[in-house]
Amino acid sequence: MANKDKAFGFKLVGSLSGDNSGKVTEYNIESGSTQGIFSGDPVKMLTGGYIDVADAAGDVKILGIFRGCKYVDATSKDVTHSSYFPAAQTATGDIVAYVEDNPWNLYEVQCTGSLARTDIGANVDIAYTAGSTQTGQSNAEVASSSASGTANYRIVGVSKDPENNELGSANVNVTVLINEHAYKIEAGI
Repeated sequence: MANKDKAFGFKLVGSLSGDNSGKVTEYNIESGSTQGIFSGDPVKMLTGGYIDVADAAGDVKILGIFRGCKYVDATSKDVTHSSYFPAAQTATGDIVAYVEDNPWNLYEVQCTGSLARTDIGANVDIAYTAGSTQTGQSNAEVASSSASGTANYRIVGVSKDPENNELGSANVNVTVLINEHAYKIEAGI
């Protein structure tokens, strides 16, 4: 049976530290940021202390996974709670982002292609596509080809979802650890 092609970003499924509470830390997004950030998107810290989408293999210090935000709309003056941050949104005051930033969290994510059992333990990079403004959900995936050396993520297993756990078929869901995390002492595992 073929896997379903339905990307959903990064979904928290556990933690190597034993803490699976799904805690989030507050960070800030710069008002007027040109790129949207969707629930389940990996994010990175920018030089000015703001966060943005980690959407390329070269983004080597991933801060965590975005889970929504809160801001005061600059036009309507309404407090807005949202699962995603709209591109170019302006706000009055701080835009508060909620990020799962535990470096030992495990996430389920869809792969762009197929993988073999021998890919478990390999490193892979992100394959980013912007999420849905209708649902606020991420469409981020990981690449199906393992990277040489370090890469954004380490594959630690295959999904338990019977509709998306067929190795050797496109769009298999895998469990990953953020390999190049901003809060890890080393750049990779």
